[in-house]
Amino acid sequence: MTSLTAIFGNSQEEDRGKSEKLLELYWNRAELKKEFANLRDETFRLKKQIKSEQGCTARAEQKLDQLERLLLDPDWVYSVMVFYQLRALNELIKGQVARFAEQLKQQREKREHSRLLGEWDAKRRSNARALENEIAELQARIRDLENRLQFERMSFSMMNAVMRFIRKRSTARKLDSIAADIATACDREQGLRSDLAQLHALEGPDTQGLAIGSKRSINLMIVSFAQQLYLHFSDENLAALAKESGEKSVGSVSYGDKSACEFILEEIAVVGEALNTHEACAEKLQWRAGFLREHAEFSSGEEAMPEAGSVACIVDLDPSGVVLRKKADLLGENYWDLRKVLSY
Repeated sequence: MTSLTAIFGNSQEEDRGKSEKLLELYWNRAELKKEFANLRDETFRLKKQIKSEQGCTARAEQKLDQLERLLLDPDWVYSVMVFYQLRALNELIKGQVARFAEQLKQQREKREHSRLLGEWDAKRRSNARALENEIAELQARIRDLENRLQFERMSFSMMNAVMRFIRKRSTARKLDSIAADIATACDREQGLRSDLAQLHALEGPDTQGLAIGSKRSINLMIVSFAQQLYLHFSDENLAALAKESGEKSVGSVSYGDKSACEFILEEIAVVGEALNTHEACAEKLQWRAGFLREHAEFSSGEEAMPEAGSVACIVDLDPSGVVLRKKADLLGENYWDLRKVLSY
């Protein structure tokens, strides 16, 4: 009987061992399938990325081949030069507009934050003064109660034995009441001092987003600045050509023969020199922004960007002080990425 039990026991242990090995193989197989799926996804992603990079490389090579052909063509070589000079001019103006917009936004945010901090600090000081006054009143009350307690004790001690016997209970109640009032006032004072310490430990509020009115004011100043730059173009068509060069590819537009291209290059040099040394007049910018503010229209009360047509008029002053007006829809035609730098 012992031998049979030993035999069957060994058989069960062998079956259990086989089952555990099968389970281990199953889990290993599942993990391998999972890793294989991940590798397959990664391979697919890399192939897609390689295909995209190959497409970019092919397009770049195509553009390079086109540029080489244009440079070898005597009818196009000067147009290529003009195109890239115009693009450089366009990038110069875009950079100036973007820097002006960023500086203006930072200044306005700093000013708004300073105002917010000032209001918050004034309120905190007012609350602190109220707590300090209440603490001072409590301290005066505690002193009065302590003086009263001392007086009652002295009065009781100066009584003769008969009076002390008669007044003992009433005096004890009175002393206990005064002591309780003192304890209550001390607890209140401690609580107020804790509130005052917490008030002094408070940190100022974080920078908040600009209000809709501030955003509109910023946007009108940016448009005013863009209009000021536009006025530097003695030939208005040059501004349009510069904008066009940032939207089209080389070879898609011709600027004429050699003499016509040289004339445009000279104009670009003059305008570029003026823009490099340009410093915006704050008074004139404010004056023009005020004009825009009077005529600007917005699609809704929550819209910060003005309707393009309402700010499509550029005003300027001639040397004699006469107001000049010129139509130029810089915002509508998105000159120098104006829509990208405005506040929303």
